[in-house]
Amino acid sequence: MAHLRIKSITRWLGALVLVLGISLMASVPAQAAVQVSFHSFNGSVLWGRYPHTFVVFQGVLDDTGQMVNENFGFSAKYTTQAITSGPAEHEIIVEEQRTIADTNRHFTITVSDTKYRELRAEVERWRNHPGRYYDLDERNCIHFVARMAQLVGLQVDVPEDFLRRPKAWLNYITRNNPQLHAREID
Repeated sequence: MAHLRIKSITRWLGALVLVLGISLMASVPAQAAVQVSFHSFNGSVLWGRYPHTFVVFQGVLDDTGQMVNENFGFSAKYTTQAITSGPAEHEIIVEEQRTIADTNRHFTITVSDTKYRELRAEVERWRNHPGRYYDLDERNCIHFVARMAQLVGLQVDVPEDFLRRPKAWLNYITRNNPQLHAREID
């Protein structure tokens, strides 16, 4: 008889522990995080798109619960102006969601809310810079993404050989930052 009571009590305690465990897990908020992904687009002069690089921010802010799903690249407003006359009018461009799937995602880094806001402030600095800020050799899309990578703590530089080769440049960044555990993209 005592053996049956102990078995019954053990089952009851086991069920209680299970219910309490589930309750505790439900009351712990999920970890929110924003991920920053670094993309390149191969481009095609025939299709009117030059090679390009940009960043994608996705996730949830921890402190507000705000969903984040946005992307930013840097470009000249007018291609001919950028190619023929030096510094050109600039703009921050946003890729359409449907086209992002056709780009190369090189690597992704999770950032804090504070770092996300720092990155967004940098996007706005580039967007609102006075005058003609785009320069094919000194401030193109690669330089913009290099600044984003620098802000998240990556080892970054832009060798002259990569100035107009976004995919090759991001592969170079991948090689120079083995802590990413990312593979180069063919």
